[in-house]
Amino acid sequence: MMHSIQIIKKNEQNTSTWSGGTTTELAIYPVGASYSDRNFAWRLSSANVELEESTFTSLPGIWRYIMVIDGEMVLEHEEHHKVYLKPYEQDSFNGGWVTKSKGKVTDFNLMLADGYNGRIEAIQVSEELNIKEIYPNQINSFVQAIYCTEGEIQIEVHNERNTNIYKGDLVIIRHEVNTEYSGIKIVNKSSKVSRLIKAVIYK
Repeated sequence: MMHSIQIIKKNEQNTSTWSGGTTTELAIYPVGASYSDRNFAWRLSSANVELEESTFTSLPGIWRYIMVIDGEMVLEHEEHHKVYLKPYEQDSFNGGWVTKSKGKVTDFNLMLADGYNGRIEAIQVSEELNIKEIYPNQINSFVQAIYCTEGEIQIEVHNERNTNIYKGDLVIIRHEVNTEYSGIKIVNKSSKVSRLIKAVIYK
């Protein structure tokens, strides 16, 4: 098998509170890892920031990517940089920095421990879209995650399997490296444009 597909439905995800609101853990790796124990290699989550101003939890050794889904946010990284984010705009930063936010938003987060790399990207699908990633050189693992923020889509991987996901659902596709990869076909099944966030994680 050149790949495996895991579907994590919205009703299977766990939501907890943090100092500024609530956060929903979409996926964490490896199996059995815990955010509270800080023993994860990577983590995907979506948070609701419910305070007008809040301070992010300190996460030394973790590189973070954050993208606004709904609302607008100002992120200020003390002694580093400041950024204003509208929906589907992103920022990346060291989790050990002192980071403060202004604005009530829903956001998407990718957290990477040392040794892991990745990125996130907003995607709109009006009818049909084909995605093909180029493997980075000399990697040991390659994972794609697709999170549906609006609408309904059908995903076909390696011309083999159709999978439908809806708003709040996550699909994780783990690829074997150094194998032929025909890409991912995404078909919009909604009457309106569907919106997704794609994360790529590799080591």
